[in-house]
Amino acid sequence: MNGKNNIAIGFLTMGLFMAYGFLLIYLRDFAPGKEEWVNSYSFGKHFESRLAHVHGNLFAFLNILIGYLLLHFRERLSSVKAISWLALIGLLMPLGILAEVYLGLPPIFVLIGAISMTTSVVWMGISFYKMKLKPGIN
Repeated sequence: MNGKNNIAIGFLTMGLFMAYGFLLIYLRDFAPGKEEWVNSYSFGKHFESRLAHVHGNLFAFLNILIGYLLLHFRERLSSVKAISWLALIGLLMPLGILAEVYLGLPPIFVLIGAISMTTSVVWMGISFYKMKLKPGIN
């Protein structure tokens, strides 16, 4: 893993969560029983579904950004593979939210994903802070 997979999987994940957003719009505006869905806007399955949609797109975008930066700076950053894997594992968070909502699974995947993505972002920041610049660049 050097970033390429983060970009590819990031775009694919973003596309899926965008499509999921269209499903949420359908449920809110057009589906039978839409009034019940709208009335549960800030709690329950509706709220959790919106969290999955937002975090899915955010984490997909982070994977695209992290992947690009890892590819561009791979010669000067340390731990490229670990950061790449942690960012990909981070996608378990929004998928875990959906698994909770629709399958009743425990929140373990949400926690693993959240910890992984946070770790990858912090590790990436530390790696950039420690990165040696080329001579003549401050």
